[in-house]
Formats: sequence, structure tokens, C-alpha cells
Amino acid sequence: MAEGVLLQGRYQLLELIGRGGMGEVWRARDEALGRRVAVKCLKPLGSQQDDDSFLRVLRERFRREARVAAGLQHRGVTVVHDFGEWEGILYLVMELLDGRNLSELLQTAGPGPLAVELVADIADQVATALAYTHEQGVVHRDLKPANIMRLPDGTVKILDFGIARLAQDIGLSTKLTSAGMAMGTPHYMSPEQIAGVNVDARSDLYSLGCVLYELATGAPPFDLGDPWAILIGHRDTEPEPPRLLRPELPEGLDRFILALLAKDPDARPADAAGLARRLLGRPPAAAAGAQLAVPRRAGELARLPDWTRGMRVGSRASGAWSLRVAPPDRSAGLTGQWTGLTATVLAHPPATRRGPSPEYLAVLLSRHRAGLSLGRLGRWAEAHEVHSAVAERRREALGEAHESTVTSQYEAAYALARLGRWGEALAGLRQAAEARAELLGAEHPDTLEVVYEVGICLGRLGRPAEALPLYERLVEARARALGPEHPETLRARHGRGMTLGRLGRWAEALAEATEVCRARAASLGAEHLDTLVSEREIAVALGWLGRWEEALERFQRVRLARERVLGPSHPDSLNSRNDEALCLERLGRGGEAAELYRQVATVREEPPETP
Repeated sequence: MAEGVLLQGRYQLLELIGRGGMGEVWRARDEALGRRVAVKCLKPLGSQQDDDSFLRVLRERFRREARVAAGLQHRGVTVVHDFGEWEGILYLVMELLDGRNLSELLQTAGPGPLAVELVADIADQVATALAYTHEQGVVHRDLKPANIMRLPDGTVKILDFGIARLAQDIGLSTKLTSAGMAMGTPHYMSPEQIAGVNVDARSDLYSLGCVLYELATGAPPFDLGDPWAILIGHRDTEPEPPRLLRPELPEGLDRFILALLAKDPDARPADAAGLARRLLGRPPAAAAGAQLAVPRRAGELARLPDWTRGMRVGSRASGAWSLRVAPPDRSAGLTGQWTGLTATVLAHPPATRRGPSPEYLAVLLSRHRAGLSLGRLGRWAEAHEVHSAVAERRREALGEAHESTVTSQYEAAYALARLGRWGEALAGLRQAAEARAELLGAEHPDTLEVVYEVGICLGRLGRPAEALPLYERLVEARARALGPEHPETLRARHGRGMTLGRLGRWAEALAEATEVCRARAASLGAEHLDTLVSEREIAVALGWLGRWEEALERFQRVRLARERVLGPSHPDSLNSRNDEALCLERLGRGGEAAELYRQVATVREEPPETP
């Protein structure tokens, strides 16, 4: 968007006041009512004329979420005045707030926590606002310091209801991007949210506990450098009581924060607003609703999904980060109007003297992100179609050797691999690897990422002799750049070990798997999913070497750990039961093996639970 734009002939954009993953926030004037408002313009994925089903679903979801947000009427929730679509741009019109979000308050106070009375006041007001929204059946899903604002008169308001779910659906959420990309901070996520299950109002309470913990102590409850350590902390580790870190905190505030941070959603307070008033000594508040009670299915907090593997730590609120931005540098090409992006424009991209317009490239980037989102949903055929189309458009606009073109080519080939179309995937991945080596260098991390996928394809195609020298070079490059026991180096060594096994060199495969497992256990933990994969490779090698008793012990260890981490009905846990059953057969214990096979078959035949 650009200053001076008049949306729907009514909302005059005056000044850019914020920018984030979802789009931009503008200070604007409502010409019809003569009042100042805030307008949030979401990044476009296409135009009204575009008939793509994904975009139609997006628009309908936006309208539904916007209506829900507009229906919330509480002093602790930002008022949504209007919403709509203008020339392909989805927008929300909200009350214009003059204040600072809690991230900014922490930075102003920092380094260190906020005043005790201020923390108690924020706790009371946010708990009361959440009680109201939960009573309406509305869950925020992304409560964090940047989404809570304190006004000069002391009023605290929650921002962006409905935006988190919309962001997840269209692939613009920083929490759920593809593996290896920046994934936003996990510091405020509930255990059930990390597990990838459906969340309810109790997840908001956990996130509030994380926010209050940071306000009260100066750091989130699990402020660790490794993202997996943060996730495991949320899931398994009891937080250190805030009073141990800051003795002057009142006992009531300490108890309230710890109650919100209960691992089991059922153990969190059913009436957080009422508990806040009792423990913090606050006066009774009006319209303090009750929290929804939603039953939890057994075992649904037990797993950490695959998408968490690429997660980076991200910024916490008390770090050097803020939602507020200075007016953008127009020379950087980031502020052109997002208008007129019709199907005609996509077919005939507008160009400047320097090349394709920023608007056209922004559309292609949005389509690229949509493809990533489809992949995360497991819709790989659609993801391949989107990435192939974007690759072709980028090739036309930017050239065959442009990094963005190569990235789209890689994503298209990766989608083919996920579809089991290994031959086609191999051709595309080799092309992407050669292009990245030319552009970035043979040992650039992005080049090596593609080389690793080439090795996987060769293994799947039964061509281990070609894969082995590739993995050898990959291990050497990773070790030089990152060190011999870095997770990426170990991943390459794991691939080398599997390839040795495919070549029948099982003694060497066993030695490699044993060393990789030891290193992964030391750096990631004995029950990290990668460590368990290496543990299984040890068992496989032992079996091929005829050492079935030792293999059985290893397979049983993997199965028990996976059931603890992933749950007994997870596909990997069931596969571990099959592994164990195979060992039992080899040892002549057919009855026990048959019972395990029966258990697996029973679980797999059960219909999935309805969320």
C-alpha cells in the first residue's frame, strides 16, 4: 500500500505505523465519520478475478474471522469497525490505539522486569478480557507481548483476534513455516499447540502465563538457546517459580502464573479472571466470563510434530525487537500499491526499466508461500503444481539462474519426492543443486541441502553406489563448515550409514550408526526423534549381522521411547512394534510376534477420532 490511497472511497491512508508477516498497519482517516482509525492491510495472494480455489477459501475464512472479531465488544479487546476487500487486498478497520505493546514496555524498562503492581494490573485485565472472549467461544491462538497493548490511561487491550488462525491457513504465520525457515519464537506456545493438536481456550491461558512470567522476571519461563530445548521445556519441565528469580514478587502473583503454566490443560484454572482477583487482591471486574471446558483426548500432548524440526528460537519480548517501524524507504521498492494484480497482470507482468515490478514479484512470493503452506498440510500434488507454476513465472521474469527461480525449482522437485515420484524428483533436484552450486558455491548450506535430497532419491531408486560418494563429500563439507558433531553433519553421516547398509557393508553401517547415535544423544537428548532414528539403524544393522537378541533390545528401546514421545498410536510407534515383532519371529518366538502384529492391525483399522 502507499500513503494517500483511499480504500473503498472511505479510508484515507495517512501513515505506516507497523509491518509484520501478515502485512501492514496504517494510521488512517474514516472520511465518512471523520475519525482516525487503524487499517490492517493483509499481503495479497491474488485478485478478485483469480478463480483459484485456495484464494476463494482464504477470502471466505477472512470474512468469517473478521465477523467474529467485529462481534467482540469488551474494553480489553481491540474494536473492529469494518472489514472488506479492495482491489485484491483484504483489510480490517480497527480503533486507533495510542499506547505501547508489552514488548515495547519491556524494552523501555529493560534489561529487567516490569514493576510488580504493573504486572498484577496487566494480569488482571488480560485475564478478564480472555474470560469474555472465551465465553463467546473465541480463542486467540497467538497471545504474546506484541499482541497486548497498554494505553496511557492504564487500559490494557488484546490485539489481532482471528488473525492467528487466518495466518496459519494462508501460510503467512511465522510459527508454521517449512522446515529450515525462520519459525518465530516458541516462547509463548502451549504444550498442546506445540503438539499440533486442536487448541482451545486453555491454550490462551498457558500463553498468558508465559507472558506474565516474562513481565515478572525479565525472561520467558524456558529461555533457552536451542528451540528443541524450549519445546521440551514447555512439554516436560516444570517452570522455576518466579519468586525464586525475583523474591519481592507477591506469593499470589507467583501462584497465579504457575497455575496458568500447568502442563495439562485440565489443570489450568477454569475461571482465570476470578483466580486473578482472589490471588492478586484485585477488585471485582465486570463481565468476567468463565472459561470453556473442553475435554482432552488421552495422549494428545505427547508428541512433537515434524514441523518443529526446523524451528529456530526467534525473538522474545525482552529482546531487541518491536512491531513499530519507521516509515519505509521508498527507494527499496517495498511500498508500491498492491493494486491491479489481476489474471491479466500475471499473464503479462508489468515491468520497470530495472525489470519486473515489485508488485508482480510480491504476488509470486505470496504464491510461493501458498505452495509451502499446501506442503505443510500434506497436499503435495497441489504444492507441486503451485511451485512449478511459480518457477515458470520467475524464470520468465528473473531468468533461469536467479536464486528465486532456483528455489521454486527445488520446492517443485521436493514435492515430487514427497509424492514418491523419485525419478522425476531426482532430475529436478540435480538441476537445482547444479544451479545453486553455480550461484552460491558448492559448499553453501542451501546447495548442500539440495545435495542431501539428491542422496535420498538415489537411495529410494536403489542406486546406493552413486549415493555413497555424494554422502562422503557432504559429510566432509558439513564437518569443515559446522564441525564433526553438528546436527547437519550428523544428518549427512546418517545418510552415509544407511547407504553403507544398502551396499551390504553392515559392519561399517553399524559403526557409523553407533557413533551418530552417541553424538545425537549427547547434543539432542536420548529421546529426540533423530536420536531414536539412529538407535533404530543400529538395531537394523545388528539384525543383518545375525545378532537378533541385541537387535530386539534396541528395537524395544526405540518402541518404548517413541510411545512416550509420540504416543502409542503414532505411525512411527506402530512401525517400531512391527520391528520388534520381526525380531521375535527370527528368535523363534512366533506367538509373541503374532500378538504384536495383531495390536498394530487393530490400531490401524480403528477410524480416526473426530476433533
